[in-house]
Amino acid sequence: MRYFTYRSLAELEAAARAVGAVHVRFVHDRTRVQELLSRKVAVGGFLTGNSMAIHPMEGCDGTLDGKPDELTWRRYERFARGGAKLIWFEATAVRADGRANTRQLMLDRNTVSEFARLVEMMRRVHREEWGTADDLLIPVQLTHSGRYSHPVRVIAYHNPLIDQKTGTPPDCPVISDDEIERLEDFYVDAAGLALEAGFAAADIKATHGYLLSELLGAKTREGRYGGPLENRTRFFRNVFGKIRAKYGRRLMLCMRLGCFDGVPYVTDPETGLGKPLPYPVPYPWGWGVNSMNPLEPDLTEVKQAIRWFQEWGLELLNVSLGSPYYNPHLGRPFEKPDEGNYEEPEHPLLGVDRHFRVAGELQQEFPELPMAGTGYSWLQKYFIHAGAANIEDGRIRFVGIGRGALTYPDFARDVIEKGELDESRVCKTLTYCTYLMRQKHNELGQFPTGCPPFDKSVYGPIMKQARETKRRMQGN
Repeated sequence: MRYFTYRSLAELEAAARAVGAVHVRFVHDRTRVQELLSRKVAVGGFLTGNSMAIHPMEGCDGTLDGKPDELTWRRYERFARGGAKLIWFEATAVRADGRANTRQLMLDRNTVSEFARLVEMMRRVHREEWGTADDLLIPVQLTHSGRYSHPVRVIAYHNPLIDQKTGTPPDCPVISDDEIERLEDFYVDAAGLALEAGFAAADIKATHGYLLSELLGAKTREGRYGGPLENRTRFFRNVFGKIRAKYGRRLMLCMRLGCFDGVPYVTDPETGLGKPLPYPVPYPWGWGVNSMNPLEPDLTEVKQAIRWFQEWGLELLNVSLGSPYYNPHLGRPFEKPDEGNYEEPEHPLLGVDRHFRVAGELQQEFPELPMAGTGYSWLQKYFIHAGAANIEDGRIRFVGIGRGALTYPDFARDVIEKGELDESRVCKTLTYCTYLMRQKHNELGQFPTGCPPFDKSVYGPIMKQARETKRRMQGN
């Protein structure tokens, strides 16, 4: 279904009011947009050069042993030249069993020198374009893919709805407390390698249903890492403490935090729309959910956890929602679903509004903790006007886009120089990038992802090959 038919900012603004997206506000004045998005942001003892961010977006284009490959280098060179001063480096596994696909990047002793070369390139080309890289912040996102690891899934607990959606058998073993404790040291070692590679910051990723995200919602898990909130945050307390003890304040501690899990959705066969799987009330699982209505957020535990994370050393937070695997509309309001998935069950403006509402509430609750907001891409060329309004209202510090940066890596330059975006270049949320991420049927076990419509020379042939290979496999 096509939603984005707006020919002006005024039409989009009227639509937001009409559907009740009360948290979606816009700054109209071009000069004011430039001023707000060019605002420097203090992050700990660091000062970033503007308030625009590129979110971590996996390219699925590393080598089989986890090194950055040709397309990885190309992507980050484009990002580095683009002008955003917060470039959040993509999910990078801390060990082999935590990779989500055969081409996910991995930071270990065998790959660190290639990461160092890549970081040096990013800083060099950014300096060439913008005069300095001293105000460029590049956190690396450290992850274990957990339930979505390849080839063997690792789960923190059983949520029967997510098990059903992801095909996880009920007898799939749950990772033990002892193994979780050993995993802490892999994160600490990876943080040290990040320092060695030249990263100034490390993100302990806890979103999108991956292992650490699952731990936060493991209310029914027994043992040291489940049940009470103190136990479900134990991993982060231990890892933050070990990093600080070993490396001092040489490495900034960050987190991309999923703040509302929601429930899994499936396709309604009659309408094609997404619908939630039947769920019990009270809902005994998940993170940031209202137990009496798990379709709505409840940020009580999230806020308590953030208070603790700050006490343990957190200096920058990236706010995220949902899981691309079982409720993608929550995290990425879209115009068109990826192939085989459900259509939007709500107006995408309501999904944008949810992002702005949650991030705004958290930023205002913790004004001293800079946060990066998500959910902007569906607004197309007007996302900068909404981002400027959120900054103006004190409801976010950084305006970030993920898939939109694949389409338009130098969006920040146009904001800085023109105060507006080129409509012909902005992401239309058609989800081709997600389609490529889901394609595993080539000789390397994973197709790389990018934007076929707007980066045709590189990803057009890849898309064609992925589709043709899939058709041959299906006998069509």
